[in-house]
Amino acid sequence: MLKVGLTGNMGSGKSTVASIFHCFGVPVFHADDAAKAMYLRKEVLRQVVALAGKEILGPGGHLDRRVLAGLAFADPEMLTALNRLIHPLVREDFANWLKSHTQFPYVIHEAAILFESGFANEFDRVIHVSCPEDEAIRRIEKRDMLSRNEIRQRMRFQLSDEVKRTRSDFIILNDGLTMVIPQVLQLHQTLQG
Repeated sequence: MLKVGLTGNMGSGKSTVASIFHCFGVPVFHADDAAKAMYLRKEVLRQVVALAGKEILGPGGHLDRRVLAGLAFADPEMLTALNRLIHPLVREDFANWLKSHTQFPYVIHEAAILFESGFANEFDRVIHVSCPEDEAIRRIEKRDMLSRNEIRQRMRFQLSDEVKRTRSDFIILNDGLTMVIPQVLQLHQTLQG
């Protein structure tokens, strides 16, 4: 079984690409969803509150992700500390998930910061979903209702599209003009082979 990392910067469409792989019957592990689930653990939430303060808690004592994101992306040290807390837990979750998917020719691990987290080396192949920055910003504005300034502030913590392209084994172009499904189908056939 091949372990395939799927990455791309914010707004690149990597979740859409992951959904297409899923439609072809490929198991997909969504690292961002796994990370969100970690914040639901009481011991993790307690550590996050100790790190970021009680203002990250909304009504009922639940995490307000928007407030936490605003604080973390404004403070590189806090973002690093949060990543140090969450990334090992997500890796452990992925390792457990893998055990129940060994019968497949390959699996996909979708993660926005695969290279930045140092986890890319754990994969047999890496796919990068490439998208021009202006197109990505337009998509994020529409999807997340963030300002261009907020988007650019978050993007500065990602490696550039160009760097990720050079470090990846395969590139899927999702520029809004090029058809994506044929690219994914071709990769699917290659990875099964």
